Amino acid sequence: MDKPDAILRRLPAAAATLLAAVALALTAAACSGDDPDEGPEPPGQTERTLLMYLPWSTDLTSYFENNISEMGQAALAHGLDGERVLVYMCTAADAAVLFELLPDGQECRRQTLKTYQSPEYTTAGGIASMLRDVRSLAPARSYAMTIGCHGMGWVPVNEAGSRAGGEPPRPHWQYAGGPLTRYFGGFTKDVQTDVVTLAEGIELADMHMEFILFDDCFMSSVEAAYDLRHAADWLIACPTEIMARGMPYDAIGAHLLGTPDYAAVCSEFLSFYSSYSYPYGTIGVTRTDQLDSLARVVRKIEAAGTLDSALRPYLQRMDGYSPPIFYDLGDYIAAICTDEELLAEFNAQLARTVPYKAHTSSYYSAITGAEPIRAYSGITTSAPTRSRYADDWRLTEWYAATH
Repeated sequence: MDKPDAILRRLPAAAATLLAAVALALTAAACSGDDPDEGPEPPGQTERTLLMYLPWSTDLTSYFENNISEMGQAALAHGLDGERVLVYMCTAADAAVLFELLPDGQECRRQTLKTYQSPEYTTAGGIASMLRDVRSLAPARSYAMTIGCHGMGWVPVNEAGSRAGGEPPRPHWQYAGGPLTRYFGGFTKDVQTDVVTLAEGIELADMHMEFILFDDCFMSSVEAAYDLRHAADWLIACPTEIMARGMPYDAIGAHLLGTPDYAAVCSEFLSFYSSYSYPYGTIGVTRTDQLDSLARVVRKIEAAGTLDSALRPYLQRMDGYSPPIFYDLGDYIAAICTDEELLAEFNAQLARTVPYKAHTSSYYSAITGAEPIRAYSGITTSAPTRSRYADDWRLTEWYAATH
């Protein structure tokens, strides 16, 4: 259970960062306990390899350990029929280990496959090299990936905060005194990864993913999804911050293993967070082959109308920043589209693009606390933002496709 005096756990995803100094405490019931066993990797190609990718994070390592343990529990309960589960985890900012989860009777062992010194997890080449190791050590007909970290959607890694210059917004992970949330990356630029860099790394490795699950804040962003549309068939992510507890893998793991059941993932996620000590959770599942069609509809709408500035304060914001960076996509389009037929076309395409989603009645912000949800698409946009990131937003592929 998150402690109220912890810090919030997730943030920049395109500007992704991680720093953490919690030593590996392999003590949870399943897939915990003893140090990973050294041993040769099992040979042969399987149906699918699922990779849990956990880059360096100073404040999330203990939560990652729980995530791994819960995935081990899911593997024990569900079984791994023609599937392997690997974990790449940074044990320090300059060290990482790749190991496999092996259900064995009543426990899930860890078998070390490779260790890394000074891994380049913030570059496309470094990510591609790691993924090639996964393919070499656990060859499969298809691959899938979960990413646990802090996240900030499409927002790029930029030391100055934005191309507009000036001071960037104070990131949500810097707000102490409340429950911890996550974000994709670490606290400083040297341990942050851009979403476009992740996409490029996957492309370089030639390892198209069946799905990518982001266990990070703000990653259900249409701009980030558009950057990743050629990297994976499906994206599972949260449009708001997610509590440091992260995804409930013991509940959703069975629906990720084997044939994915995305509706069940959303249902289990909602069930868990509805009764959690901090009852705030949002999730959306994006079908990437529908994103170009969505962009074409949005382009027609953007060409036909503009946002009345008087309406901006009433849009469904999905963060606690001032000014907001992330807004609900459907609510934004409803505010600028006066053509009912065109709006209906958009809504139908949005339903095809984000077919599964769920949310509690409120979302949580490390900055402002609980915020009500009155409109929900399962995915956000930064089109209405007036933040210092606005200039960066106009350089995204999504902007180019819709303007």
